[in-house]
Amino acid sequence: MKNILVIGSGGREHALAWKLIQSTHTEKVYVAPGNAGTALEDGIENVAISSDDIAALITFAKDKKIDLTIVGPEALLVAGIVDQFTAQGLTIFGPKQFNAQLEGSKSFAKEFMQSCNIPTASYQEFTDVTLATNYLAEQSFPIVIKADGLAAGKGVVIAQNKQEAIDAVISMLTDGAHGQAGKKIVIEEFIHGEEVSFICLVDHATVIPLASSQDHKARDNGDLGPNTGGMGAYSPAPLVTDALHARIISGVIQPTVQGFIDAGHPYQGFLYAGLMITAEGEPKVLEFNCRFGDPETQPILMRLQSDLSLLCWDAARNQLEQQTLSWNSQTALGVVMAAGGYPFNYAKGETISGIDDISASHTKVFHAGTTLNNDVISTSGGRVLCVTSLGKDIKTAQQNAYLGVNAISWKDVYYRDDIGFKAIK
Repeated sequence: MKNILVIGSGGREHALAWKLIQSTHTEKVYVAPGNAGTALEDGIENVAISSDDIAALITFAKDKKIDLTIVGPEALLVAGIVDQFTAQGLTIFGPKQFNAQLEGSKSFAKEFMQSCNIPTASYQEFTDVTLATNYLAEQSFPIVIKADGLAAGKGVVIAQNKQEAIDAVISMLTDGAHGQAGKKIVIEEFIHGEEVSFICLVDHATVIPLASSQDHKARDNGDLGPNTGGMGAYSPAPLVTDALHARIISGVIQPTVQGFIDAGHPYQGFLYAGLMITAEGEPKVLEFNCRFGDPETQPILMRLQSDLSLLCWDAARNQLEQQTLSWNSQTALGVVMAAGGYPFNYAKGETISGIDDISASHTKVFHAGTTLNNDVISTSGGRVLCVTSLGKDIKTAQQNAYLGVNAISWKDVYYRDDIGFKAIK
């Protein structure tokens, strides 16, 4: 397994490539299209192919004799890239198109969970504004409105009252706020509790859980403001005790894996359960993702001591049962540095300074929305960097990460300054 191709351009893909090239089994990691961070790593090479150009990616994988391809973004999985690579005899790690519906369609996920008796919020789905509005008149608040399809983590509205809910429904179904993804919506009960991310490697029937983590979806301090793709994360999540871990495996993960086996479509790839842990300690599924999370990937991979390339290689060939994982006992915490205005309108092309000033071995700056031109790093997306640090505990990891954050600047940079507050509290 000398050559690996990672598809994508975000922080997740930078972290994956950074970890993969550390393997003694890996000679070269290509990233298509990559970002400034992957361009600057030894042993990693960016490839000027758009991540959605599946035909060109297949040609590249054949020409470069790629041994293993790992898919970062969810849209590619939903589009069936794994099916297409497999049909060409190429080894690729990720779920096939049927399985990727678990993330690609909220209504599919809800129906799947119901059929497998997986705990989740009660819900109804709608394509008609009047029916949805009439339904809301009978509900209690807050309530959750979700675009059925992929919306880059921004298709969820937590409405505090009826008017907010109606506005969200009209925005999606009538005004096309999320395009085709919002032509159908799911309205579900709001579950009170604390959110955790639970990510596993799955090889048909074998499940290997990764370290627990906790994301911060809201843009502003105190978990306020609009939903984003994630403003920071830490690992492990103190909330996930051994008992809760076992309950998540038996009540959520195993029924999901078995459900796909029963459907005749065994699951292979990363499986991410976004969970709400209720006051009674019950895990309920808020969403499933069919790939590694972002920004959870960054702190999780900072702690992983096992060979990621071997793990993905074995999983892609259904030989995962031989593997066990080892972890750094320290805590890792990542802070997302975003463009001002994210997740709405924001500027691009701002020059970033200060990254080179970070030399601490316990801190790594993972790039997401960045480009490199003539040795100048500039912003090119909403979430720009994820500054990730290790520490002996959550407080130390937080302090280390913010030391890194404070060294970096560009015009209108924005970040939360309370990542990890729940774990510290």
